[in-house]
Amino acid sequence: MEVTEETASATPETETTETPSSPREVIPPSERPQTSVEREAQLLTPVEVDHGKPLYRQVLPGVMQVPAETVLALVRKSSLWPLTFGLACCAIEMIATYMSHYDLDRFGIFPQASPRQADVMIVAGTVTKKMGPAVKLLYEQMPNPKWVISMGACATNGGPYTRYDRVMQGVDKLIPVDIYVPGCPPRPEALMDGFMALQHKIMEERGKV
Repeated sequence: MEVTEETASATPETETTETPSSPREVIPPSERPQTSVEREAQLLTPVEVDHGKPLYRQVLPGVMQVPAETVLALVRKSSLWPLTFGLACCAIEMIATYMSHYDLDRFGIFPQASPRQADVMIVAGTVTKKMGPAVKLLYEQMPNPKWVISMGACATNGGPYTRYDRVMQGVDKLIPVDIYVPGCPPRPEALMDGFMALQHKIMEERGKV
């Protein structure tokens, strides 16, 4: 049986047409999800230790290393507890400094009524020879380290009463003084400046007390 060209062309022929295959996408290793073996190997990787730096800076970055003396000095200067001890008219200005208008609490300054818990003595007023032993006794009852602020001209050098024999020519003749606050009487701002000068002195003398 002869197959004509027309019937041959009418019969469907299974022709295999080759379509160009699209290139396979390659996933980079960084985007490929880790297998459990890779995650375990990453967790078990030992820490790289650089011997040029301290170990705590590598394991715990951001940690600051300071001497213990600096930490103690920061604690001391930020928690000054002055003794509420007034002798004359300068004590009125000292009391005004403790009021809410000046807010000494923001400096960590909290007044104490007992010398056993105080570390700063503010000698505010005239020191007579009759009052001198009491001032010395209160100073000796304060625990170490302790500091003294001489507030006003009377406590510093006798002030307007310097020619009287019964007035001491400065409280530093009896106990050591760290900060002198001039004035007759000094304003609360001057006493606050004396406190900040004492804080600076505590930081400068760290490691010596």
